[in-house]
Parts: sequence; structure tokens; C-alpha cells
Amino acid sequence: MEVKKVGVVGAGTMGNGIAHVFAMSGYDVLLMDVEESFLERAMSIITKNLDRMIKKEKITEAEKEATLSKIKRTVNIGDMGDCDVVVEAATEDFALKKKIFKDLDSACKKGAILATNTSSISITQIAAIVKCPDKVIGMHFMNPVPMMKLVEVVRGVATSDETYNAVMDLAAKLGKTPVGVNDYPGFVANRLLMPMINEACYALMEGVATKESIDTVMKLGMAHPMGPLALADLIGLDVCLAIMEVLYEGFADSKYRPCPLLRNMVKAGYLGRKTKRGFYEYE
Repeated sequence: MEVKKVGVVGAGTMGNGIAHVFAMSGYDVLLMDVEESFLERAMSIITKNLDRMIKKEKITEAEKEATLSKIKRTVNIGDMGDCDVVVEAATEDFALKKKIFKDLDSACKKGAILATNTSSISITQIAAIVKCPDKVIGMHFMNPVPMMKLVEVVRGVATSDETYNAVMDLAAKLGKTPVGVNDYPGFVANRLLMPMINEACYALMEGVATKESIDTVMKLGMAHPMGPLALADLIGLDVCLAIMEVLYEGFADSKYRPCPLLRNMVKAGYLGRKTKRGFYEYE
């Protein structure tokens, strides 16, 4: 299929990054969120990220302006009607995604691909909401989207070969490396990453080592660019907990039991960088 216009639902960290890469690759983008202030903030972030790329001599001023001109904004999900592909990038909450996909099912044209950027929620479960589940697929970008090459392309039980092939091709046209994955809890990335972060939380809770020591061991001993506790702060401790709960429920296996320390941090509102305090404190 030929993709000309892409909708992005959700203008947060992932949504504005997804809009950025689609627009930079020449696609017309319609970015949607529930408040104009969220959209203004998203455009400010995209502009800053493009300016950073200019400083690094990766793009020109003309390319920046061309990218920004490709992005239109709306607070009405009904405006997604002429999009060829829509990528949902809302919070990791099934009830919210269910409402969004019901609205998209009513608004979008026949044959439109409905993708979700979920990092752990079942694609099959989301697809069951709409009339054409064969058109639903996971398109899991990594954060920060403009920099990270990987896209997990996740097939639900009903996802058609046509939809899968179209999204694999689309991700490649964005300059990403698409990797096909089947629909199991956490897919591949978070099924491996989140238990490591969760185990780091246990190690800290049990007094095995300090947070700095745990992170240093993984950075210097395993060549990770960032320690697991610092990474949890970057991702958001609430997001980490939500994914661990999906793994724990999905596999019914105690090895995925969320660490009590992680639960308490979230209850306290210490969510990481976005609240200026997680395992570390941020100015």
C-alpha cells in the first residue's frame, strides 16, 4: 500500500518523537492530543530536537522547516479519517487504548492500518476492539525515537501478512531497523529488559549494593550505556511497574513479580526524571 498521511494519537514523549521521524521522512503527519497545550509542548520539543540536529550538522535549517511544515495538529480524533496509517502512542493503559481504538474504528477510512506503540499490552486484545482486526499491528518504537534504530513490529493473532509487510516496509523507509515479533507479553525488548530492571530493584532493596554500585557494575562490567536504575528513572518507574504487572499477569510466573521497592516508589510519586526524583534526584 502507498502511505502518504500518518496520524499519531498522543503528543507525549513517544508521540512527538514518532511524529518527528515520520515528518522528517517526508510524510504528512496529523498529531492529535486532547489539549492544545499538549500539542504546543510537543511542537516545542520537536523544534528543539531539530535545532540540536542542526548544531550537530545532521540536517540543514531548510530541512528543519520542511519537517515542521509537514506536521498539522488537532484535538479531534475524528480528523484521522484520511490517514493511511495511524499510530497510537498514549499511556500504557488498556482502558484508554480501548477507547482510542473504538474512536479510530469509527473515524478512519476502510483499509487504514491501525498501529499501537504499546510496549507490553497484547496486540491481539487491542485488535479485538475493531471491525478489521487484520489491520491492527504493534509498532513499538524505542525512546528517544529520533535516535533509536529499532522498531519491534508485533503481529497479533489476526494481523494479516499484507499489514505486516506494509509496516515492515514503512519502518525501513523511516531509516529504522524493523524486527518482526509475535504477540507475547512484553514482546522481546521488555520481556528481557524489565526483569533486569526489576532484579536491580531487588538487589537495592536487599542491600546487595548501593544504587551507584549496581549501575556501575552493569555499565563497566556489561558495557551497558546506562545502569538499570538510572534507565528505570529515564523510562519512568510507573511505566516499568505497569510492564512488570503485564508480564506477571500474562505468564503467571513468580519470576516476573514486581519488586515491592518499585511499587513503593510509584506509590510515593517518585517516578524518575519526569518528577525530578526516582532512584536518583534531578534538578
